[in-house]
Amino acid sequence: MAFSGAVKLGDLNDFIAPSQACVVNLAPNAKLDAMDLQVDTVQLPPTRRDPKGFQQTQLAGDAVKVSLQDCLACSGCVTSAETVLLEHQSTGELMAALQSDKSVIVSVSPQSRASLGVLHKQSPVETAGKLAHFLKSLGAKLVLDTASSRDIALLETAQEFLARYTAKHPEVASSQSLAPSEAAECMDVDLEDRRQSHAQAGTNDSTVSIQPFLSSISNSSHNTASPAQPETSAYSHGINYNSSLNHVRQSHSHFAENGVTSEVQQKADSTEEKTHGSYILPFISTTKSPQAVMGTLVKRFLAKQLGLQPDQIYHCAVMPCYDKKLEGSRDDFNIPGTSIPEVDSVLTTSEVQQLVEQQAVSFPDLPCSPVDSVLGPTAPAEQLHGVHGGSGGYLEFVFRTAARQLFSRELPAGPVQMKTLRNADFREVSLEVDGQTVLRFAAAYGFRNIQTLVRKIKRRACEYDYVEVMACPSGCVNGGGQIKAHNGQSMQQLLDKLDQSYHAPEVVEMHPQDNPLVAAVYQRLGSGLYGAAAKDFLHTSYHHREKTVSAMIGDW
Repeated sequence: MAFSGAVKLGDLNDFIAPSQACVVNLAPNAKLDAMDLQVDTVQLPPTRRDPKGFQQTQLAGDAVKVSLQDCLACSGCVTSAETVLLEHQSTGELMAALQSDKSVIVSVSPQSRASLGVLHKQSPVETAGKLAHFLKSLGAKLVLDTASSRDIALLETAQEFLARYTAKHPEVASSQSLAPSEAAECMDVDLEDRRQSHAQAGTNDSTVSIQPFLSSISNSSHNTASPAQPETSAYSHGINYNSSLNHVRQSHSHFAENGVTSEVQQKADSTEEKTHGSYILPFISTTKSPQAVMGTLVKRFLAKQLGLQPDQIYHCAVMPCYDKKLEGSRDDFNIPGTSIPEVDSVLTTSEVQQLVEQQAVSFPDLPCSPVDSVLGPTAPAEQLHGVHGGSGGYLEFVFRTAARQLFSRELPAGPVQMKTLRNADFREVSLEVDGQTVLRFAAAYGFRNIQTLVRKIKRRACEYDYVEVMACPSGCVNGGGQIKAHNGQSMQQLLDKLDQSYHAPEVVEMHPQDNPLVAAVYQRLGSGLYGAAAKDFLHTSYHHREKTVSAMIGDW
């Protein structure tokens, strides 16, 4: 099974190559002092170039062990500990679950649907129906579309941004639904988090200026180390940073004086936690990614509709990126107080295609079955719908919402026109009112652009209110787990076809608030957007980790 681009699982051992990106602490409950490191030497055997051999230093004691949740997704190493965990994120594990007494529920991302549709020359509706039939023929109880969980994530992200922006700019609070006092209370908590993070990082800023809000479609960040190199794509699903510093989704991310960052992809989140945790984490959006939101809906809502306990359901998500597997493995996405994950396994699009091939079926010849609703089997079948933007449409939706609710500006229909900056994966858009720029958003895809933003934030020179960050160049449709271009097809040609499929006319454009499932979910929560219950069910947190032995050895 492939993982994160170049790394493939095979006959592996517990050897970890030296890497400054390694974040595992041999003494997890104690801070490490470089002077306390115990180092031995080992005599390496002679070689043709060095007949006498030579000595090499190595850490004394037990070998370093890394869990999947520690992974920075840098493709630098995979140990046998990871092979065990990754085997739980495989087609074999799904097939075993299908043969067990558990009820298997599969949720499919729109990006994966587009990739399969392009490969098999099927329309989005045909692809969704045929995939639903294929999975149900294997024994799946329900097949869901993550478009609805994405709608919920978009609404929560937008409200999170509005709350933070109005806390910074109380003069515009009266034009949106959040009361200024509530916004101020929200921001007071964030400021205190910022001060604590600065204290951990060793800085002495008594006054902390508010920086961008970071939001994402993917939630898989964990620690602090040096930046990982991107795989061919990257949950993850982008990051957005804005004055509401809460969103690094479901990989989407953003840094600025007032910024919020939203990340659609897990890998970017993971890097921020481990690479820049002490400074960046307070700016990351807390809204869960569509994958994580769907996990919550399946295990905590749909289970009740089916009369099942959460541990009686096996939830598999089909995603465009291998690194969404890391997101699914986070303890943060277990049902609170238990070890039951809300997403049991994640398969990439290419792994689903491998499963189709293993079953020796002709995908285009399959009949269609309806896509189910997360409200339960008695609810009407889900209708395909979407928003502008191949990575979930976070930037466009938040920008339109902020323009309308904060400044009473209704933007014209169609894609938001953005200005390309240093490269095609770095774009921005701004809103002017009475000749003054009041909102400035950006989309930064790929780690090179993300690192540029991070440096600006650290220098307090970031000019954006919100940034959508994706570790994958070209965003989620170009995820590392998507089906690759065939012989004779260029990458750009494939991306054009994926974009056409993702935004096909039959995928009806729908405002998230017009989705009847959204209203039903909030009714059952007994909460409004960004309310107390919504924060409990639909938001997560990120964690700072100390730099480790491996990192200090590398630095030294």
